[in-house]
Amino acid sequence: MSDIEGPTLRRRRLGVELKRCREAAHLTQQDVSRHFEWHSAKVTRIETARVAVTPRDVRDLLTLYRVEDEEYREALVELARSSRERSWWTDYKDIMRPGNFVGMEAAATSMRCWEPIILPGLLQTEAYMRALISTGRSADPPQRIDRRISLRLTRQSRLRGEHPLELALIIDEATVRRVIGGEDVMNAQLEHLIEIAKLPNISLQILPFGAGEHSFLGGAVTLLEYRDTTHLDVVYLEGIAGDYYEEQPNEVARYRQEFERLSTRALDHRTTIKMIETLLGA
Repeated sequence: MSDIEGPTLRRRRLGVELKRCREAAHLTQQDVSRHFEWHSAKVTRIETARVAVTPRDVRDLLTLYRVEDEEYREALVELARSSRERSWWTDYKDIMRPGNFVGMEAAATSMRCWEPIILPGLLQTEAYMRALISTGRSADPPQRIDRRISLRLTRQSRLRGEHPLELALIIDEATVRRVIGGEDVMNAQLEHLIEIAKLPNISLQILPFGAGEHSFLGGAVTLLEYRDTTHLDVVYLEGIAGDYYEEQPNEVARYRQEFERLSTRALDHRTTIKMIETLLGA
């Protein structure tokens, strides 16, 4: 069990294993729900990691599925226990978007991000964040805005440390030309981009306006990847109408190919830095 994967990834691993056991027993989700007199959606939520499952429920499910390997049973029961542990982001649950993207990000070994409008949260300065959040959530009390900023700053710790996140970013040219928070805030943000892009685990590319149309014009896209459990890689699509997680391996592979295709059309890392320096008048 990885020391950085956290309860979110463990819950997803458990859900995949329980689904595999159910299918091997030739039972449908409806069969299981009827057997335990559960709500019809409970099995779906367990298998898709939308809810935590108790060790007792795991034992009962494995008995129903006729799983007799005691070592395997205990391993899944332990996954159930550890997936219910508190994490650092638990205290921020009230301000997090549905789906626990923060938990998935905290466990990822690498991420590929496309951002067409604003700079990614992992690269934002506090002043840039405050300008964005204060504008988008003007009705929020100052304390709540401070908590949102605190959450985002804490997420940024994944870029450094013992197991730094490998981050490959492609950002639209508009993100570095749109002035957020005023000229001073934006200049400081661009300087921060140059500095943070020096980290060996970060690749930063700008897609220039001249690149024309491409498959990601619809909005921001994030691909979260997990080195030892690649079958759990997931694509996150954030939108005003709601968030969407794509977990089907063939679809995840398609998005990965689109990221690679877009990367070939974007400026390379060095040329990207030079463009940012030009905007600063350096």
